[in-house]
Amino acid sequence: MIRIRRSDDRGHADHGWLDARHTFSFADYRDENHMGFRSLRVINEDRVAPGAGFPTHPHRDMEILTWPLEGSIAHKDSTGGEGVIRPGEMQHMSAGSGVRHSEFNASDKEALHLLQIWLVPETKGIAPSYEQKAFPGEGLVLTASPDARDGSLRIHQDAEVWVARLKKGEEAKLALRPGRHAWVQAAKGEIAVNGKKLAQGDGAAVSDEKELLLKGGSECESIVFDLK
Repeated sequence: MIRIRRSDDRGHADHGWLDARHTFSFADYRDENHMGFRSLRVINEDRVAPGAGFPTHPHRDMEILTWPLEGSIAHKDSTGGEGVIRPGEMQHMSAGSGVRHSEFNASDKEALHLLQIWLVPETKGIAPSYEQKAFPGEGLVLTASPDARDGSLRIHQDAEVWVARLKKGEEAKLALRPGRHAWVQAAKGEIAVNGKKLAQGDGAAVSDEKELLLKGGSECESIVFDLK
């Protein structure tokens, strides 16, 4: 079973310096039918004006992943973690027992376009942590997992996060174990998920399927979540 969440149906907030699209309920946008999917709680597509960003603010008990699509983001947090994250790199912050951080567009000339993702952790109150890594390569690339295998970032949830980079007509398959679910978020271009077409900004909730067959409808990039 595949349910499509179309881009235009998402929540929208325009703060001038920030234009945000919310796949699931977030901040002032609330939709009881879209509170998350399995352990996946937030997918925000943010466009941040040059030099603007999120001043220091707190989080706790959340696994936070950031994936820049265009531009670069400057991160700094209370664990001592800091860095500039660029397209092709993923940032992971375990908010755990509590962390404060800021995130700004690292450029005063270019706009920033990114996805911010939150997963609910399996265990509350863990020690906060921060890391970032580059994930080059075509096809399906594992970027985050509970066991940090194949060089992926370690997250505190029974979930795997993949990046699918496909050319037009190119295919990739991801097997789903019994009882598993998936979410596919089209970040760039067009992709088909088991024959269902997604445009940029669309998402697909997948349940009761044995595998994902991903096919590029154009040169595309998507985030794929394998969820408990």
